[in-house]
Amino acid sequence: MAGASENLIEIVRGAVEPLGYELVGVEYLSQGRGGSLLRIYIDHEEGIGVDDCATVSHQVSGVLDVEDPIKENYSLEVSSPGLDRPLFFEKDYVRFAGQKISVRLRTKLHDRRRFEGVLKGVLDGMVLVVVDGEETALPLDMIDRARLVPEF
Repeated sequence: MAGASENLIEIVRGAVEPLGYELVGVEYLSQGRGGSLLRIYIDHEEGIGVDDCATVSHQVSGVLDVEDPIKENYSLEVSSPGLDRPLFFEKDYVRFAGQKISVRLRTKLHDRRRFEGVLKGVLDGMVLVVVDGEETALPLDMIDRARLVPEF
């Protein structure tokens, strides 16, 4: 999702996880001449509050200043994943099997880019989703964005 390199993800993971938080994911979004946005999603079994985000932001800022993986100007944003939690890693598709998800692919598959249905899991690099009663296999490496769909 959204252009974060493996190196950047590992640098951020090394700053976040020792603090006791789960790194949900990292988005790196180019915003043109104004710089870029580095968005970090964190979670904790007791939930995430503003103080948690501030703590992680301070820690990540310090590590990024030393490691310097981003050469242009950027803004750092740290937040909880929310109810519509984004899915970044293969382990997320395993963890949230049985829940409803929305997926957007980078390119069309079966004449469409957007899919919504119940997540079945992952098999051989394919995310399995039941869409309109039919199981659909979506290549993990084609997924641009995926999120849980909250059901109330």
